[in-house]
Amino acid sequence: MQGSAVEALVTSGLTRRFGGRTAVNNLSLRVVEGDIYGFLGPNGAGKTTAIRCMLGLIQRDAGTVSIFGETDPVRQRAVVGAMVETPAFHPWMNGRENLERAVAFAGRGTRDDIDRALQLVGLWGREREPVRQYSLGMRQRLGIGRALVGQPRLLILDEPTNGLDPRGMREVRDLLGNLARQTQLTILISSHLLSEIELLCNRVGIIEGGTMIAEGTVDELLAGKGSVTEVDVRATDLDALRAALQGMAGVGVLSGEGEPTDGLRLALDGVPVAALNRALVTAGVEVTALVPVQRSLEELFLSLTRKELT
Repeated sequence: MQGSAVEALVTSGLTRRFGGRTAVNNLSLRVVEGDIYGFLGPNGAGKTTAIRCMLGLIQRDAGTVSIFGETDPVRQRAVVGAMVETPAFHPWMNGRENLERAVAFAGRGTRDDIDRALQLVGLWGREREPVRQYSLGMRQRLGIGRALVGQPRLLILDEPTNGLDPRGMREVRDLLGNLARQTQLTILISSHLLSEIELLCNRVGIIEGGTMIAEGTVDELLAGKGSVTEVDVRATDLDALRAALQGMAGVGVLSGEGEPTDGLRLALDGVPVAALNRALVTAGVEVTALVPVQRSLEELFLSLTRKELT
């Protein structure tokens, strides 16, 4: 299905340098229509610079950007809405006036578009209040509303939950999920908050030092490379368990952090969990638990980069 899907955003070899420093290095990613794509990495990884290159806000040194098959930056802007970093507004104006000013400046959008955007982001009924009275979460939602004016096909949001408390994060996460369902938008979200992305996105790309180090569906990345699965096995007799595993094809014993104290962590390369269980029972091992290891995106990130998130 992915192979026949419409490509919403494709970059190839995207590169941006600042003097002798390469901020974005040969970056290639693929977002298909209908994706909620998480663009992940720690602060300073090059996410915002890459997004600015994708949007044509800064010049790229190398590479190409295609948005729904269009490579001309002017025509690309007709189908893209974006919020890059913290949205800025005129605090003395109300929410509607700020959106009207944005429409006049961009030359795209109508009064109906503004009404629709305010309704979608949950600010209908609050649009006449001065923005200086808005909470940070409301300002973030107004920024998303501004990006929605003109009914874009692709929405690009840079750190949309940055600075929000847990309630505000959840409001934005629920908003984006509802937007994807109600409007069939394709959404790219950059973030360093991996737990939020794991709850929202179906596909992710992880960037470090301006370079893409992993890309795929959330399930694919969490399942690990190829056909390798990790499981925790507990048994009444660990010596019998170790003896039964000796010479068992496709099964390796792991050690280190997370290993159960009363069992073993195993790596299964192409071996179904049920087949392992049958083999152990046949060998006379009394298995008390056999649990596939569930990884989080944060654990995956740390295993790939060995860097702490900030």
